[in-house]
Amino acid sequence: MSGARAHKGIQLLTGLLLVTWPFLIWRAVAHNSLHWLLPLLALLLFIRFRQSRQQAGPLQVVTQVVAVAGSLLCVASFLLKTHQLLLFYPVVINSVMLAVFGGSLWSAMPVVERLARLQTPELPKAAVHYTRRVTQIWCVFFLFNGSVALFTALHGDMAQWAAWNGMIAYLLMGALMAGEWLVRRKVIKREPQ
Repeated sequence: MSGARAHKGIQLLTGLLLVTWPFLIWRAVAHNSLHWLLPLLALLLFIRFRQSRQQAGPLQVVTQVVAVAGSLLCVASFLLKTHQLLLFYPVVINSVMLAVFGGSLWSAMPVVERLARLQTPELPKAAVHYTRRVTQIWCVFFLFNGSVALFTALHGDMAQWAAWNGMIAYLLMGALMAGEWLVRRKVIKREPQ
C-alpha cells in the first residue's frame, strides 16, 4: 500500500511541477538559482517519463514526449548556463498537443472521441460529430496558445512570459473546458433518449 501511495505522491509532485513550471523558472532566474533547480526539474521529468510508460490511454505519448523535451531543455540549459531554452517548454507542450489532436482528426477516432468513449463506449452519431468539432476547437486553442507562448519566449520579458504561460493560458484553458462542458450538457439534453 505504501508503494502505491508513494507512486501517487510522485505523480502529484510531477504534475504540480508541470503546472508551476513558468513560476519556478521565473523565480529561479530572478534569484539566480537555476544551478540547483535544473537538475531537480530534469530528474522529476525523467520520473514523469518513467511513470507514463505505465499509463494507458490516448495521451500516453503526449506525456512521454513532453517529459523528454522538458528534460532535454533542462540539461541543455544547465550545460549552456542559460535560461532562454526553458522558455520554450510551453511552446513544445502546445506543439505536441496540436500534433496529437490535429493528427487524430485524420484517424478513425479523434482524441476527444476516444476520451468520451472511456466514459460512454456507445456514442450516438451526433456525439461523434460533436467530439470531432471539440477536437478542432482544441487544435485552434493549441495553435493560438503556442503562438503566444512562442512570442513571449522570443520577446524575453520574464514577467510577461510567466504571466501568460503560468496564469493567462490556464485561465483560457479552464474557460474553454467550462464552456465545452456547458455546451455538452445542452447537446446531451437535446439528444433523444
